[in-house]
Amino acid sequence: MRRSSVPLIGFDHQPGTPRISAERLPGHPLYAGRHAHDFIVLFYAHHADGSALIDDRPWTVSGGDLFVVAPGQVVAFDGTPAEGWVVWFPAEVVRSGAYASWRSHPLLFPFARGADRAQRLTIPTADRDRWLRRFTDLDSELTARHDGYHEAALAHLTLLLVALARLSTGVADQLRSADEPLLAAVFDVIEDRFADDLSLSRVAAAVTLTPGHLTTVVRRKTGRTVQQWITQRRLQEARRLLTDTGLPITAVARRCGYPDASYFIKRFRAEHGLTPAQWRTATPPSGGGQELGRATQPGRQP
Repeated sequence: MRRSSVPLIGFDHQPGTPRISAERLPGHPLYAGRHAHDFIVLFYAHHADGSALIDDRPWTVSGGDLFVVAPGQVVAFDGTPAEGWVVWFPAEVVRSGAYASWRSHPLLFPFARGADRAQRLTIPTADRDRWLRRFTDLDSELTARHDGYHEAALAHLTLLLVALARLSTGVADQLRSADEPLLAAVFDVIEDRFADDLSLSRVAAAVTLTPGHLTTVVRRKTGRTVQQWITQRRLQEARRLLTDTGLPITAVARRCGYPDASYFIKRFRAEHGLTPAQWRTATPPSGGGQELGRATQPGRQP
């Protein structure tokens, strides 16, 4: 029986410093049905007794479990933690000039790729209060919104990711995720070639499937087509270049895989409601008052 595609929760990108959200559980209800995100999610269950499906693989959710959900993974949670946190942020938050993609970032690489990716970390009992404080400190910065809170929030997130990466090296035997070699291969092709003349047919050829079959599988598994994932990656790079560089719009378009600058402007405006030039003008200076993070339809919840 053919399954319908899953709902895709997208990040509400606005001009400004890349944004982070943190909310305490159980006050923030998890989106219970099968769904996917186009952003990264950290889900920490300080006290819990439930279950989750990630790419159709079942996981128990117990006290001390911390899950890393990559963009495009399909998840469903059964039960709400008695206490915990959820943090979510777009991929460009953790990208830097040294690392072209979050998928190659040393702090997130263990959680980025295929069957070998880390999925669930179990935090030792003695360290759990310290982890709880890490999430609380991040939330305090986002809530208080004092001068410089953008930089402080990013610093707290970086400390979280450093602790996460260190923990992942010591518990490798319990981390491995569902075996999704096809999706991993698709995302790898997009990551490596989005700035070139990449199309559905070229991705399909790279993974040795017909375009029609690949479209059906990827839409069913992630809620988004291959072409939509290509566009998402290109626009992510466009937002970064518009924010971090003074490149002309034509150069930004070319670097994002759009040789036709007019089409790039049209596509960017359709997605964000602003032209690239308007986006750049609307970007506040670092440390400004831009809100840090929202998710869009079908709901705010990760």
